[in-house]
Amino acid sequence: MKRTIAIVAGGDSSEHGVSMKSAEGIYSFIDKEKYNLYIVELTKKSWEALLPDGTRAAIDKNDFSFTENGKKVKPDFAYITIHGTPGENGILQGYFELLDIPYSTCDVLVSALTFSKFTLNQYLKGFGIRVAESMLVNKRHGISDEDVIEKIGLPCFIKPNASGSSFGVTKVKTKEQIQPALQKAFEESDDVMVEAFMDGIELANGCYRAGGKTVVLPITEVVSKNEFFDFNAKYNGEVTEITPARLSDELTGRVQKLTSALYDILGCKGLVRVDYIITEGEKINLLEINTTPGMTATSFIPQQVRAAGLSMKDVMTDIIEDCF
Repeated sequence: MKRTIAIVAGGDSSEHGVSMKSAEGIYSFIDKEKYNLYIVELTKKSWEALLPDGTRAAIDKNDFSFTENGKKVKPDFAYITIHGTPGENGILQGYFELLDIPYSTCDVLVSALTFSKFTLNQYLKGFGIRVAESMLVNKRHGISDEDVIEKIGLPCFIKPNASGSSFGVTKVKTKEQIQPALQKAFEESDDVMVEAFMDGIELANGCYRAGGKTVVLPITEVVSKNEFFDFNAKYNGEVTEITPARLSDELTGRVQKLTSALYDILGCKGLVRVDYIITEGEKINLLEINTTPGMTATSFIPQQVRAAGLSMKDVMTDIIEDCF
């Protein structure tokens, strides 16, 4: 009998639309001969399953079920592809834990930890991981221009601590840009991260575990046509993405080994993408870890899967089956 998979998308952040595109990608990747698939769209006001006939069915939050043609449907598995709250920060993971429904991502603690960029970086410093100098600023307290310059310096990045897709991110070069950049970031998150600028080669590296085996995918080199890898670079083609990255075998091996180590240190689950920047002297610096990475046909992970000679259908099956 076919298992029923709910691809859970949407969410309450600015990344809602990006998440829905990822859901379409995942829907196209999963083996429909093996599974019954439904996209489930979540917002603060409604949870709805998108039915094949174009209608929608309300989700009963008591057991995550819905009704189709008079019959109750209760998904056996949740593939979470929400970028932002509540699917990337542990909230939805806790809900599925309570209902005893297997899901695709890291658990509650790891999701919450990786969602807070500043907290993750401070935690991983204890394992000797190299990260940029940074500080956390709360919306209620703010910070002066002088403190930013003294503690972090210019240029720097000012970004929401809990957000993605480069929403609310500014590369700040002058003192006059600091406060407007903070206000822009505060629109996305109550906590804002001020992070030192690092000049180097930006990389993205996917990883997953299935059947007791860790698979580290080929690395993608990111060459933005803009000041940094912003929203337009990510989603409007203003970037060159090279997979595999133009790195020496030795550096490639070091990056992939670090990706695998981070996966294990954190106890990750499912598909994860780790972003780095390589600075002078081939120093590997962690930027962030994405536990619900973009999954459109042109996203990094599908690119890397293809470069590895694997098929997304097989990878999806491996990840789903590993959760049972």
